[in-house]
Amino acid sequence: MSGHSKFANIKHRKEKNDSAKGKIFTVIGREIAVAVKDGGADPENNSRLRDVIAKAKANNMPNDTIERGIKKAAGEAGSVNYEFVSYEGYGPNGTAIIVDALTDNKNRTAANVRSAFTKGGGNVGTPGCVSFMFDKRGQIIIDKEEYECDPDELMMMALDAGAEDFNEEEDSYEILTSPEAFSEVREALENAKIPMASAEVTMIPQTFVELTDEKDIKSIQKTLDLLDEDDDVQEVYHNWDE
Repeated sequence: MSGHSKFANIKHRKEKNDSAKGKIFTVIGREIAVAVKDGGADPENNSRLRDVIAKAKANNMPNDTIERGIKKAAGEAGSVNYEFVSYEGYGPNGTAIIVDALTDNKNRTAANVRSAFTKGGGNVGTPGCVSFMFDKRGQIIIDKEEYECDPDELMMMALDAGAEDFNEEEDSYEILTSPEAFSEVREALENAKIPMASAEVTMIPQTFVELTDEKDIKSIQKTLDLLDEDDDVQEVYHNWDE
């Protein structure tokens, strides 16, 4: 499925993050800590850490901040106790929302996530209640302004590296991979010096839900804003057609 102006959403998210850099750096800092704990502090031997570093750079995280995060995580590897938890639920008009979190206190996170859904008129459901409406894919977005090239060349490079799909949007290129092939494809593009606006394994909605009622739009925005403000929340996926 093609882009659905995902790039516009990414730019919007980055603009929001520019005014709240602390949040995205906290999110990535936790991902670094977990990656180092699971696979060591050397990116050469830890593909998950390499992916997190790429994500950090795409979000304009300074190199020395990344290095400090890795060193800190390596020194505290024994005491890192973040657990991955995922919540699924519904927003207004049957919109589907998935929340991924890394937390050192599951009770606190569950209460905060539940509250964010409730305040936006939604509710948390059971595991699996909406995830079947999404496909887990590696997704790489390249800004056309950052990279002027022959789209066919880029497509061939991506497909040769193991990508499954290539879409050209008005302002960007989208490369989709299986979760397993993501690191390899991302590294092939990085080695070819191709700038990536974003590169991550994500959940892509199979269909989108349009909201026309102003009250519904305000409600889902409230839920998404509250989740965005929560340091435990790493990612929020939804099928609202913004």
